Amino acid sequence: MSQKNEFDQPVGPSLGEWTSPGTPPWRAMQGSSVLLEPLHRAQHAVPLYHVFKHAPDSLWTYLPFGPFLDAAELGQTIDGINKKPDWQPYAVVVDTVVVGFLSYLRIDDYAGSIEVGSVVFSPDLQRTRASTEAQYLMMKNAFDLGYRRYEWKCDDLNAPSRTAAERLGFTYEGTFKKATHYKGRSRDTAWFAITDDEWPAIDAAMSAWLAPENFDSEGQQSTPLRTRQ
Repeated sequence: MSQKNEFDQPVGPSLGEWTSPGTPPWRAMQGSSVLLEPLHRAQHAVPLYHVFKHAPDSLWTYLPFGPFLDAAELGQTIDGINKKPDWQPYAVVVDTVVVGFLSYLRIDDYAGSIEVGSVVFSPDLQRTRASTEAQYLMMKNAFDLGYRRYEWKCDDLNAPSRTAAERLGFTYEGTFKKATHYKGRSRDTAWFAITDDEWPAIDAAMSAWLAPENFDSEGQQSTPLRTRQ
C-alpha cells in the first residue's frame, strides 16, 4: 500500500527496521527426508553423473548445460557455477545418495531479493516428498535470514517448471520477451515470486504437507499441497 510524502506524492511503504540480511552462509541444511550440502566437484561430480546418466535427455531441454558426456564435463559445469559471485549451489542428498542439485542465484542482499534456479532433479527425486522439502528448506532459509523476495524464473515454454512454481506458492508476475538465449535458442523468461508477507501462509501450508502424518507407509501423500486458498 502506497503512502504520501511531504509533496503529496505516492511513495512505497517504509522499510521500518528492516536491514540487509547479508549474503547467506553457504552451509548444509538438514530436513527430515533430505540433506542439502554445498555442491563441490570433488565430492559430487561422479555420483551426480551416475544418477543423471540414466535420465532422459529431455531433462536438459530447458537448462543451459547438459547432458554430460562424462563426470569430468559435469565437474567443469560445477566449477563454473561455483565461480559465479552471486550463486550458491547445493547438492540434494537422500539416504546418503546424491540425487540432484539446485542453487541460490542472483543474490541481491541490498534489495533483500534472492532466486532459486538451476534445479536439476534426477528421476529418482522428482515428484517425491524429498524434492518438495528441498525447495522448502531453500525458501525457509532465505526468509529466516531476512530476505524480502524469493524468485523463480524459467523458460516461458517450460510448462512443468511453471506448474511446480505455482504448486510451491509462487505468484506469476509476467514474461520478459527475448530475455536471454541458450543452446542456440531465444528464451522468453517467466517470472514468479514469493514475498515475505506471503511467506507465513505458504510456510504453514508446506509444513502441514511435509508432516509425517500426511504420508502413508509407502510414502504416498494423504492430502495434496495447497499453498493457495
